[in-house]
Amino acid sequence: MAATPVPPSPRNVLPGRWYPLGATPEPGGVNFALYSRHATRVFLHLFDEAGGSPSDILELTERDRYVWHGFVPGLKPGQLYGFKVDGAIDSVRGLRFNPHKLLLDPYARAISGKPTNPGNLLLAYDPASPLGDLSLDTRDNSAVMPKGIVVDPAFDWGNDTPPMIPFEQLVIYETHVKGFTADPASGAKQRGTYLGFIEKIPYLKELGVNAVELLPVHAFHVEDFLGERGLTNYWGYNTLAFFAPEPSYGTGRAPGCEVTEFKTLVRALHQAGIEVILDVVYNHSAEGNEHGPTLSLRGIDNPSYYTLTGPEAEPNRYYVNTTGCGNSLNFASPAVIKLVMDSLRYWVEEMHVDGFRFDLASVLGREESGFQRTGAFFDAVGQDPVLSRVKLIAEPWDLGTYQVGNFPVDWSEWNGRFRDTLRKFTKGDGGLLGELGRRLTGSSDLYGDDGRSAFNSVNFITCHDGFTLNDLVSYNGKHNEANQEGNRDGSDDNSSWNCGAEGPTNDAEIERLRGQMIRNHLCALLFAMGTPMLLGGDEVRRTQHGNNNAYCQDNAIGWFDWSLVQRHADLFTFTRRAIAFTRRYTVLQRRKFLIGQDMNCDGVADITWYGTDLNPPRWDDPQARTLCYRLDGGEIASAEGRYYLFLILNADPATQWVKLPPAGPGMHWYRVVDTSLPPGEDFAEEGKAVPLSPEDSYIANGRSTVMLIAR
Repeated sequence: MAATPVPPSPRNVLPGRWYPLGATPEPGGVNFALYSRHATRVFLHLFDEAGGSPSDILELTERDRYVWHGFVPGLKPGQLYGFKVDGAIDSVRGLRFNPHKLLLDPYARAISGKPTNPGNLLLAYDPASPLGDLSLDTRDNSAVMPKGIVVDPAFDWGNDTPPMIPFEQLVIYETHVKGFTADPASGAKQRGTYLGFIEKIPYLKELGVNAVELLPVHAFHVEDFLGERGLTNYWGYNTLAFFAPEPSYGTGRAPGCEVTEFKTLVRALHQAGIEVILDVVYNHSAEGNEHGPTLSLRGIDNPSYYTLTGPEAEPNRYYVNTTGCGNSLNFASPAVIKLVMDSLRYWVEEMHVDGFRFDLASVLGREESGFQRTGAFFDAVGQDPVLSRVKLIAEPWDLGTYQVGNFPVDWSEWNGRFRDTLRKFTKGDGGLLGELGRRLTGSSDLYGDDGRSAFNSVNFITCHDGFTLNDLVSYNGKHNEANQEGNRDGSDDNSSWNCGAEGPTNDAEIERLRGQMIRNHLCALLFAMGTPMLLGGDEVRRTQHGNNNAYCQDNAIGWFDWSLVQRHADLFTFTRRAIAFTRRYTVLQRRKFLIGQDMNCDGVADITWYGTDLNPPRWDDPQARTLCYRLDGGEIASAEGRYYLFLILNADPATQWVKLPPAGPGMHWYRVVDTSLPPGEDFAEEGKAVPLSPEDSYIANGRSTVMLIAR
C-alpha cells in the first residue's frame, strides 16, 4: 500500500540505536525505536500540543532486528509523539496496517490523555465489511489519539530501599488509587490522586497492613459502550500503555507529572514500611477484537502481538479470546515476552515497585498445547535477575482454564478455593470440615508437592471483583442495576447470606449478627496459614449496595466511604488487633506445612484437630459445622516463649459446649477472641486476655469464632 505523502522536514534524523525501545532522552536529542517485524515504512509524528496537528513528520529508515529507529537532535523531555506504520493488509497472515492512523508507542513512559472516538475515528477498518474485504478507513485520527510523552527518568529516591517483607509476615491490602481518597470525606487535599493516597498512609500504618495491592495503574482505555451510558472503566483492566502510569490519577500540573507523582507515592509507602504490589493486565490489550479500535499493537504488528484464528481461507482474520475482553496477547511470541518483560523490569527498576499480581495469569502460560507451567514466559521470569526477586502473584484462571496450584515454584497464587470454602462454611453449609482444614492450614494439597510453602497461598474472602465483606453478609443476590446491564453482569454464585433481610435494615438483631459474621470471616482470613489479603474498606464495613461487579462505578459505589471509619470504629479496632495478633505470634507465620506430629519432642503435635469433645473431628459428617484445633507455639523458637493457641470455628446456629485440652504444667487458658461478645469485649487488648474458669471447657455461641491462648 502506498503511504500518505510526507512533506519534507528540515530536521536531520540520525541513525540512532535499536535499543532501548521507546523514546529515550539523551544528550542532544531523543532516540526513538519501534519494533515491527512486518511493517514496510514507519513515520514518527511530533506534536507541540496534544490535540493539534503534527509539527513535524519524520521517516525512520534504519532497521535492525525488526526495530525501526532514529535519533532526532534537539528534542527534549516533554516532547509529544506518535507513529504511523505502513504495510500490507492480509487476513491470511493477520496483517492490519493502516498508514492513516496515529498509533501510541507501546513503550511510551507517559501519555497525554485518553483516546476519544467520535464517528468511530479510532477504527482502522470498516467493521461491517464482509469477510475478505478489510475496508480501509482513511480518515486521520491524530486529534483524538493520546500522544506519547518523552520522559526524563531523573528522580530523587533518597535512601529508598525495598522493604523485602517475607510472605509469611505480609498482610496485603487491596485498594484502588483513586477510590481510596476520592470521597470528599477523606479530607485529602489531592483527592483521587497518587499524592492524595500519601495523605492516608497513617491510616494504613495504624491498621497494621504492610503491603498495598493497587488495582491497575497502567494507563487504560475506556470502552465506547461505557461512555455512551455515562459510565467509565473504573477498575482499569483495559490496558492501553504498559509503561505509563494512568494520567487521570496525577494532579495534571504538567504533562507527564504522573510519573514523578507515582514515584513519590512509592517512596512514601516504603518509608512507612509498606510494599507496593501492582495489579497488572498483560493478558489482553485495550484494542478488543476485530471490531475494536486500533490504538497501538494492532496497527504496529498485529500477528506479532495477538493470538489469531479464523476459517481455513483466512486463518488469522479474528482474535482468540480466552480473556473475555476481545483478544489475548500471544505469549508464544518473542515480541510479547519482550514487551512484558521490559515493562515489568521498568516498574521494578525505575518505579521501585515490589511485586505484581497478574490478572488472568493462566493466559501467560498458554502455548499451542494449552497451559504450561514451564511456558516460555514463566521461564523468562524465573531466570531474570530483576524479576526473580520480586513478589509474583497469579490470578490462576482465565476464561477457559482454572490452574490454582499449578503455577511455577517461585509464584504465589490467589487461592479461590480458600475463598469459596470459607464463604460456604461461615454462612452455615455443612459437610465442609475436611476442605476447611486444608484451607486453614495453607492448602498443602495445592502447594505442598512442589517446594512451595503455605504462604504461596494468598488467602482472601473478598476482593475488588465481587461483594464487599459487608455485602457478603447483607445480600442473598447481586444488585447491579447501576451498571445498566439488566442485572445480568457479575457472578450469580456468591455463597452469601443476608442474615435475614436483604440490604440495609433497622433490625438490631440482624445488624448484630452481621457484625459477628464479618468478624468470623476476618478471623478465618487473618489466623489461617497463608498470606492474607484484605479488601480495602472491609475493616469498616464498606458497601457497594449489593453491586458485585462495580467495575464501571467511579462514584460513591466504588469509592472508600471515609465516614464509615468513625461509624464502625469498633470493627476497625477488631481488625487492627487481629492483624497485630497474627504478626505477634510466630506460629501463625510458620512457613512449613503443619503435619500433625510432635516436631520438637515436647509431647504435643504441631497441630491437633478436635471436634467438640477432644475426639477427632467428624470430617465426613455432612451435618458437621464445628471445627477446633490446637497449635503448638513451642514448635518455633520465638520471644513469646511456650504457648498454645486453640481455635473454635462454630458455624452451627446452635451453641456448642467445647472440651479443652489441658493447658500444660504451669500454664492457663485465656480468652483472646470471641466474636459473639459485644464490640469492645470481642477481642481482648494485648496483655488483657481473660482467664477461663473453669479451664476444661468453653461455651461457643452459635455462629461464632473463638481464639484461646495457653501460657
